[in-house]
Amino acid sequence: MGSFEKDGNGAAGGLPPPPPVPPNVVPLRAQEEQGTEALKKKIVRLPMERRGLGSKGQKIMILTNHFKVNVTNVEGYFYHYSVTVSYEDGRPVDGKGVGRKVIDRVKETYDSELSGKDFAYDGEKSLFTVGSLPRNKLEFTVVLEDLSSNRTNGNASPGSPNESERKRLRRPYQSKTFKVEISYAAKIPMKAIASALRGQESENSQEALRVLDIILRQHAAKQGCLLVRQSFFHNEPRNFVDVGGGVLGCRGFHSSFRTTQGGLSLNIDVSTTMIIQPGPVVDFLISNQNVKDPFSIDWAKAKRTLKNLRIKTSPSNAEYKITGLSDKPCREQLFSMKQKGRDGDSECQNVEVTVYDYFVNYRHIELRYSAELPCINVGKPKRPTYIPIELCSLVSLQRYTKALSTFQRSSLVEKSRQKPQERMRVLSEALKINKYDSEPMLRSCGISIGSNFTQAEGRVLPAPRLKVGNGEDFFPRNGRWNFNNKKLVDPTKIERWAVVNFSARCDIRGLIRDLMKCGDMKGIRIEPPFDVFEESGQYRRAPPVVRVEKMFEEIQSKLPGAPQFLLCILPERKNSDLYGPWKRKNLADFGIVTQCIAPTRINDQYLTNVLLKINAKLGGLNSMLAVEHAPAIPLVSKVPTIILGMDVSHGSPGQADVPSIAAVVSSRQWPLISRYRASVRTQSPKVEMIDNLFKRISDTEDEGIFRELLLDFYVSSGKRKPDQIIIFRDGVSESQFNQVLNIELDQVIEACKFLDEKWNPKFVVIIAQKNHHTKFFQSGSPDNVPPGTIIDSKVCHPRNNDFYLCAHAGMIGTTRPTHYHVLYDEVGFSADDLQELVHSLSYVYQRSTTAISVVAPVCYAHLAATQVGQFLKFDEGSETSSSHGGTSAGPVPVPQLPRLQENVSSSMFFC
Repeated sequence: MGSFEKDGNGAAGGLPPPPPVPPNVVPLRAQEEQGTEALKKKIVRLPMERRGLGSKGQKIMILTNHFKVNVTNVEGYFYHYSVTVSYEDGRPVDGKGVGRKVIDRVKETYDSELSGKDFAYDGEKSLFTVGSLPRNKLEFTVVLEDLSSNRTNGNASPGSPNESERKRLRRPYQSKTFKVEISYAAKIPMKAIASALRGQESENSQEALRVLDIILRQHAAKQGCLLVRQSFFHNEPRNFVDVGGGVLGCRGFHSSFRTTQGGLSLNIDVSTTMIIQPGPVVDFLISNQNVKDPFSIDWAKAKRTLKNLRIKTSPSNAEYKITGLSDKPCREQLFSMKQKGRDGDSECQNVEVTVYDYFVNYRHIELRYSAELPCINVGKPKRPTYIPIELCSLVSLQRYTKALSTFQRSSLVEKSRQKPQERMRVLSEALKINKYDSEPMLRSCGISIGSNFTQAEGRVLPAPRLKVGNGEDFFPRNGRWNFNNKKLVDPTKIERWAVVNFSARCDIRGLIRDLMKCGDMKGIRIEPPFDVFEESGQYRRAPPVVRVEKMFEEIQSKLPGAPQFLLCILPERKNSDLYGPWKRKNLADFGIVTQCIAPTRINDQYLTNVLLKINAKLGGLNSMLAVEHAPAIPLVSKVPTIILGMDVSHGSPGQADVPSIAAVVSSRQWPLISRYRASVRTQSPKVEMIDNLFKRISDTEDEGIFRELLLDFYVSSGKRKPDQIIIFRDGVSESQFNQVLNIELDQVIEACKFLDEKWNPKFVVIIAQKNHHTKFFQSGSPDNVPPGTIIDSKVCHPRNNDFYLCAHAGMIGTTRPTHYHVLYDEVGFSADDLQELVHSLSYVYQRSTTAISVVAPVCYAHLAATQVGQFLKFDEGSETSSSHGGTSAGPVPVPQLPRLQENVSSSMFFC
C-alpha cells in the first residue's frame, strides 16, 4: 500500500480504506516463484485496434487485386468431420494424393447415403459440409483401381512375352480396397464470417474462412492443378518459363479470402513456383547437370536428383515413382524371369535375362541409347523393377524445392516480371478461367464473387526533405536523388588503407586514381593507398580459406600497423567463395573495415555507390533527414528513442541443419535515426522467434543481443537510456503476431529490467511484411503507383491497425507494397505521425540514393544476417553434416558465430 498512500491524488486516493483484518488470521505466504509465473502468464498482449485513419498526403484513386465477395447464407453452419483412410488390413494410408481419389469415390458411390451433400476436403484429415451429414459417424468401403502400379509390365512378367501382353490387356489394373471413417468433429456458424467483418475475430471466424479457402483448393485440385499452399498451377506449357538447369518457373495464381474494412474479399494474385522440366528423363538430366550428352552424366548425382520423382513409361503409359537406379548399365543388369519349358511341359523355370535383352528381344521395343546407361528402378528395395531410361518421361507439375542458383534466380525474375496493366489483364482472365460460380460448395454457401478490382482511396505522402553537405537541403523527386555536384553530409577521411587484388583483371592504378578523384568531389579525403597486394599465382586454385590466410600473411608482413580500411577486388562477380572467409578474417579476427568490389564496368556512378558504402562503414553519413537534423521528428526527437530492425534468415530449403541467423540492428547517437549498428547470433534451424534477445548467465550477467544494443545506445547518446523503443520486425506471418508480442517483447522487457529494475520504457511494435499478395494499380495509367502511396482503409483489416505503403518508385514489374501491422503502441502516435515516421525511415538507407521499399533498419538487419551467415559457410565441419539432409538422432548443436572485434562491432559493417 505504501506507494498508494504517498500518492494522495492517484488512483488509490478515491478508494475506500481496505476492510480491517480479523484477529487470529495467519497470513499465507504466497509461493513466490509460482506467483510471479502466474502473473506473467496472465498478461497476454493482443494486437491493438486501429485508433484512426491518416489524412496527410494527396488523394489518389487506386485499384487493388481484391474482388468483392457476397455471402447470402449467413444462418447456416459448416460441419467439420475428421477423416481416416486405411487399407483393408487397417494400415493407415500415407501416400499423398490418394486421399482425394478415395473421398471422390466415396462421394460417387454413396451419394444417397450422404443425402447428396457436397464435400470440401483438404486432402488430409478434415472434411467440411454445409449442414450436417445424416449421422455423426459413417464408415464406407471403396475400391480404387490402382493406376500407378501396373506391376505386370516390367521385368518380373510371368510367362512368355505374348502371354504377359494378353494378361496386361485382360487385367489392366490392380485394384485396392480402402476403408474410410468420417466422424463429426465440430460445427462452425457461418455468422462467424459476418462478425469477423465487424472486427470481432474468433477461432470460429478463422475456421470458417479456412473452409472457404479449402473449397478453392479442392476446386483447383479437381482441375488437375498442382497445389502449393494457397496457390494453384495449371498444366499449361504457355505458363512455363525455362530458367536453366532443368528447372522451369511455372506461373499460376494465389487466391485467398480476406476480411477487410470493405467486407469479405477474394485476393487473387499471380504466383510462381518451380517445377522439374517434364519430358524424357535423359533430357532433364543433361540440362540439370549442364552436360552435352547422356554419356557425360554424373550418375551418383543423378540418383539423388531423381529419387521420388514420378515418371510415365512408354508404351504402357503407366505411372511410377523412381526409387533409384540400377547398379549396372542396362546391357548388363540381370533379373530373373519365369519361363515355360520348351516341350510345352507346364513346369516354369527361372532364367536370368538382362533388362536390355528383355525389352528388345521379348518385348520388341527398340532401344536407341539405353544399353550403356543405368536403368530406372521403380520397385521396392528388396524387389527392384528396372525400366530402360529412354522409356521414361518425367510427369509434368512436379515441384522443384531446392534453392535456385544466382543465375536461375535472375533469369526467373527477368522472365516473370509483368507490368501493372499486363498483370491486371492476367488476373481478370484468371477470375474467368476459374469459374467460381460453378463451384457447388460456394453456391450452397450463397457465395458470389464480383469481377471488378476493388477501388480504394490512397494518399501520396510528400518525400521528406534531406540534408547533404555544406548545409544544403535537398528534395528527392520520384523517390530518387543523386549526389552530382553535392558533398556528403558527414564525409570521413581515409588515411591508412591498402588494396588487395585476388587475381582480378583490372586496371588498379586507374581505379585508385578515379576513386580518389570521385571521393574528392563528394568531400571524402582519400590519401594514396599504402600498397597494392596482388595474389601470388600459386594460390589461385587453393581453397578460399587458404587464399585469404596467405593474403593476410602477406599484408601483415608489409604493413606497418593495422589499416583503417582495405579495398578488396574479387575475381568473379556476385557470390565469390572468397567473400565469407575474407569478411570473417577482417571483421572477426582483425577488426578491419573492408569493401569488396567485383568491377566489370567502372564509371562515376559505380564509384559513387562504392564510396557511399565505404563512407557509411567508416562512420560517416551520406545524407540525413532534415527533421532529424533539426531535430523535429514528432515524438521521437523529444524523448530518447531507439529504433530496432529485427530479422531471422533461414538456410535454403533442403538444408535441414543449417542454423538460422537472427540479426537485430539498432539506431545510435539519438536524436539521429540514420545511424545503426548490428548484433547477430545463430539459433536453431528454421526457428522464427529470436531466442537470444535476453540471455541470463548469472545474477549480474546477460549475454543477450539486446543488452549489447542498449549499452551502445547509452554510450553513443550522451549517457541517456532510451525511454521509447520502436521495434520493426520482419518476416513473421499473422499467425505469429502473438508470439512476437508475448515472447520476443517479453525478452526485451526482461533485458531492460535486468539493467535497471526501475526503468520502464514505452514500446511500439510494428511488423513489416513483404510476402503478401495485395497489389495496387493506378486506374487508367500504365505506371506503377507513385512513391509514397499509402492505403489504410478499404482493403485493410476491419479492426487491427495496419496499412500498406509503397515508399519506392517501382521501376520494373508491378510494385509490391510493404504491409505494416502496428501491433502495439504505448507511445501514442497519431496515425499520421506513425505513417510519416515509417515513410521517412525508407529514406535513410545509406547504400542507395533512392527510397527503399521497406524501412532501413529492417533492410540492414537482413544485410547483417546475410553477411555474417557467409562466415559459417566455410567453417570446419559445416560441410560434413549439412545439406545432405542427414537426420541425426538428437538436436544438432548450433555453431556459434565468432564475435566481431570491438572497433568494428558498432560500425555499419553490413552496409
